[in-house]
Amino acid sequence: MQHTTLGTTDIRIPRLCLGGMSFGKVFPDFHQWVADQPTTQSIIARALELGVNFIDTANVYAHGTSEQFIGQSLRNLGVSREDVILASKVYFNEGHLSAAAITREIEGTLTRLGTDYLDLYIIHRFDYSTPPEETMAALDALVRVGKVRALGASAMYGYQLHNLQALADANGWTRFCAMQNHYNALYREDERELIPVARQYSMALTPYSPLASGHLTRPTWDSDSVRSTTDGTMHSKYDRARELDMPIIERVSQVAQARGVPMADVALAWHWAKGVEAPIVGCSRPERVDDAVRALDLHLTDAEVALIDEPYTAHDVVGALPPPGTGEAIGSTVQRV
Repeated sequence: MQHTTLGTTDIRIPRLCLGGMSFGKVFPDFHQWVADQPTTQSIIARALELGVNFIDTANVYAHGTSEQFIGQSLRNLGVSREDVILASKVYFNEGHLSAAAITREIEGTLTRLGTDYLDLYIIHRFDYSTPPEETMAALDALVRVGKVRALGASAMYGYQLHNLQALADANGWTRFCAMQNHYNALYREDERELIPVARQYSMALTPYSPLASGHLTRPTWDSDSVRSTTDGTMHSKYDRARELDMPIIERVSQVAQARGVPMADVALAWHWAKGVEAPIVGCSRPERVDDAVRALDLHLTDAEVALIDEPYTAHDVVGALPPPGTGEAIGSTVQRV
């Protein structure tokens, strides 16, 4: 397994991260395609066998049962705590990123995971309702008492990330070391500002949705999978840009055919060609871990990356929350990564 460093920290991570949004109990108001606990355990076991010991989840994934399933699986497998890198997130909860909410939610996350610390704690979105000083001080306090080793951020605007990092510097608080943003060959809006700001602060990129919810794994837009037929989040994130995205999908298919590999391999290899540290992959069964790891052996040429990139045109922002009163962002609800 190839490894790299999580931003400016001394935490070593594999070049792939296993996504926990694929794990948990099925609820009427959440994803219908999540894996149950035994399947979750088999997926995690295979990931660990292949060296993928970086696992990302969130307090709201499957109403907390994602964290529960991950914690139970690690205990059942007898995994030593220091042999796994655990990340979780906070925001889509009562109080968002208030000090009280952060203090409350970290305890729930640690309990569900069955650990006394996280390697990486990520703010799931930018909080317009809480003074940033309150949020950053509360997060720094978690680092100082040892409940969190490092801090990360997720989908937001570039100026918001810059302001939060500058605030941390001004007060001697812990900076964010990683950015978990929405990024793939179909959605590249963060190349404009967010990624350059992240790189300015030497942050690692651990993007979610690297396969665009499956759209980069097949030459057709729709499929008959449970996720494709039931995942309203996926449809809200991508369907409105279908006409813009199909030419890119055709280019990925073209490269895959020329290389004799699955489209998913090309879609993941595109991330590493762009300098991404560890894309987050969701796996529905153990064999999907093998598929993702296999993609590490594919190295795209500059010409192949340019071929894939060339049809891209501007998209609506998907993921970052807009300022209050300006309308709901696409992909901004609890279900939306």
